[in-house]
Order: sequence, then structure tokens, then C-alpha cells
Amino acid sequence: MVKSWVFRWGPAILVMAIIFAASASAKADLPDFGVWDLFAKKGGHLAGYALLAAAFLHGLNNGRRITRLQSVAAVCLALLYATSDEWHQSFVPGRNASVTDVAVDAAGAVIGVTVMCWTRACVSARPRS
Repeated sequence: MVKSWVFRWGPAILVMAIIFAASASAKADLPDFGVWDLFAKKGGHLAGYALLAAAFLHGLNNGRRITRLQSVAAVCLALLYATSDEWHQSFVPGRNASVTDVAVDAAGAVIGVTVMCWTRACVSARPRS
């Protein structure tokens, strides 16, 4: 039972821990990517929350057929975490909460769930040998 729970929810907990650690970094400790800085940081938000929403969907789904309710719940959970993460960032020196970041995170969550649904559909539609 514990092994099953870890397999289902471990990926989401791992991604949340990585996001939390990244958000806890003071602005002075963050790398500067020069002209690519905005693209790299928003891309990081997009990718991180795509992975988080996919991990939430993995936890909610338990290997069965993905439902619309599970997909919406995964995006909502990722959005709740994004909001709490921005609030957490408001306490970090040199950082602030940003509605724009939450919007980028939400877009990433939708992308993550969409890709996971699409790949599951493609895998299940493949003929068996």
C-alpha cells in the first residue's frame, strides 16, 4: 500500500519540492541569462508546472483511463500550488509575487495535462503485438 502511494504521488511531491527550493532562492542567488533571462525563467515556470500537473494527473489517475474531471483537478491542484508558491516567494528577499507567473504556471499546467492525455491516448491506441 505504501509502495503504491509513493509510486502514485511521489513524482508530484518531488516536483513540488524542486519548485519550492527554486522559489526559496533570493534574487541575488538566481542566475542571469542575459538577453534570454525572461525567456529562460518563464520557460522554467512553464516546464515546471507542466511536469507538476502531469504528476498530479498521474497520482489522480492510478493507471486507468484519464477522465475530464481528473484532468481539470490536476490543473486546479497545480494552480493552487502556483498561487501558494507565489505567496511563498513574497517572503524571499528580492522576490515578489506575480500574477503573470501564476498565468504562465497555469498555461504550463494545461500543456502538461494535454500532453499526458495525448500520449496516453496514443499509447493505448497503438496495436498490440
